[in-house]
Amino acid sequence: MKQGSAPGSRVTIFANGRLGDHPYIPEGELIIAADGGAAHCLELGLIPSVVVGDMDSINVETKQRLVSSGSQMIHYPTRKDHTDLELALKYAIDQGARTITIVAALGARWDQTLANLLLPAGREFEGINIRLVDGVQEIQVVKPGSTVTITGQPGDTLSLIPIAGESAGVTTKGLEYALHDENLEFGSTRGISNVLVSEHAQVSLRSGKLILVHIQKH
Repeated sequence: MKQGSAPGSRVTIFANGRLGDHPYIPEGELIIAADGGAAHCLELGLIPSVVVGDMDSINVETKQRLVSSGSQMIHYPTRKDHTDLELALKYAIDQGARTITIVAALGARWDQTLANLLLPAGREFEGINIRLVDGVQEIQVVKPGSTVTITGQPGDTLSLIPIAGESAGVTTKGLEYALHDENLEFGSTRGISNVLVSEHAQVSLRSGKLILVHIQKH
């Protein structure tokens, strides 16, 4: 099944990390694969509209199947300055994407995983809503001056991790352990393992940046 044959404001990108539970993808959403992420698409019965990367993780048979199914292949040299996932993100934004879900961004390689986690915090992605989804876990970046709303269930876990020095003016609503215009120090675990007490929670931030991890209760 091929979805999202035309560019749109919402995009799902399949990276080449570990594929967790079958992700929910709205009908008609544009699907982009970052190199080997195309194999995950095929495993789920999906044909990506576009495959971006140096194609070093795609065998000849898979590439032929993608091309014959109508996937556009955007080929980069192996010696390049950015990962396949970052190139896929840039392509999606160039096509007008403003809400991007990344699937299979986490995996066995810590360097790739850490880089993927920090990608949404990059300056060039300001104003873009980027979420990394891995089974029941969802990760996004809270940026200065913004308020993020989390939808879940009471008992869900929510953690806040500073990534750009101290995060100042952190305020939360709908969480068991509330913060009221408080600071979270870089390297501190104070923001780990908070709990939703309602179906909606909010996190706002005056300065700095936070990684927000939402883990749904099983």
